[in-house]
Amino acid sequence: MNSNSLKGSKILLVEDEETLAVGLEYNLTADGYIVNWVKDGKEALQFISKNKVDLIILDIMLPYYNGFEVAQEVRLKSPQMPILILTARTAVKDKIYGLEIGADDYMTKPFHLEELLLRIKGMLKRKAWYKTFSDVNPVYKFGDNIIDFENLNAICSGKKITLTQREAMVLKYLIEKKGKVVSRKELLENVWQVNSEIETRTVDNFISRLRKYFELDHIKPKYILSIRSVGYSFKDEEK
Repeated sequence: MNSNSLKGSKILLVEDEETLAVGLEYNLTADGYIVNWVKDGKEALQFISKNKVDLIILDIMLPYYNGFEVAQEVRLKSPQMPILILTARTAVKDKIYGLEIGADDYMTKPFHLEELLLRIKGMLKRKAWYKTFSDVNPVYKFGDNIIDFENLNAICSGKKITLTQREAMVLKYLIEKKGKVVSRKELLENVWQVNSEIETRTVDNFISRLRKYFELDHIKPKYILSIRSVGYSFKDEEK
């Protein structure tokens, strides 16, 4: 998918700092996006309930409902909605919490506009890529696991869980490459769509989380295998 096909995507900007919001709205519009700006969490949820949105840029410190609360509510109703948290809160615990509740990316202020625009393009491309794969094969079963890629739900040995979009995308990519070795670089460039020089520990953390979900013994996995010094490989013994 080229960048031109992303033009016209609808972005909801949730930001109470007017000077920043006006500048962002201008630059995003100049880049070809349709931007709606709201100033608080309550207005954001009301807008989302009534309008189609392709991506949300979300501050954390907002009136009425904070950004974390908005993200959680959005995730319940729109599991595949791309959410980019853009905030002045730089604490690692905030970033971890934001990603755990379902944000797809987390940037801190101040930021470089070019980097923000690249991340937005990457998120919209991933959304389109994921939707294409989900339409072809929305449900996948292996062992005692059933994954609903369309709704981001999974049943693991009888227990129901909800995946983040990024977790589902990593798993989906490994399944599509079943039996082949997938490097960390390949995952970063094709799932995250970022330069592979970014920390590969990011990939390892996601793999560790997936193993805890889908492996009976995540220390000795049978499905999501490590290939030493190379990457990972998905193996489905029943197929």
